[in-house]
Amino acid sequence: MQDVEAFKSAFRRLAAGVSVVTARDPDGAPAGFTATSVASLAAVPPMATFNMARRASAWPAVEQTDHVIIHFLGVRNRAVAETMSLDAEHRFRGEHWAPGPLGLPLLRDVPAWMLCRIVGRYPVEDSAMVAVRIEDGALGEEDTPLLYHERQYWRPGDSV
Repeated sequence: MQDVEAFKSAFRRLAAGVSVVTARDPDGAPAGFTATSVASLAAVPPMATFNMARRASAWPAVEQTDHVIIHFLGVRNRAVAETMSLDAEHRFRGEHWAPGPLGLPLLRDVPAWMLCRIVGRYPVEDSAMVAVRIEDGALGEEDTPLLYHERQYWRPGDSV
């Protein structure tokens, strides 16, 4: 597909679960971003992947740390998804997070989170695939999945 807009439009039609990846930057400030690219890599040992642009504001944190936390969001976390999609200086304003394991930003009231050790960063053009091994985590209250499709947040069956 040569047309960048056609490529973007095609991927907007792929509904995806919404996650947030958090870390600390080299100065210790919280960093993170909303992601629709989180995927399971293996169950034994437990591993996952996510993708991100290397020009993203959170890339220096992901590039220079050993650990991140991946949070799976539900419908009740829609406001958090929107907040974590804002400009970087606005993402950690508010009571939606607290320091968690290893001092990493831990989002409150999510259906699940995983503390991950980064085992590989694979640059591809201006982006990177990041592979992680899950070291810890917890399940929160169950929730209806939060999906992202055609630039909108959805619950299965209807928009939210």
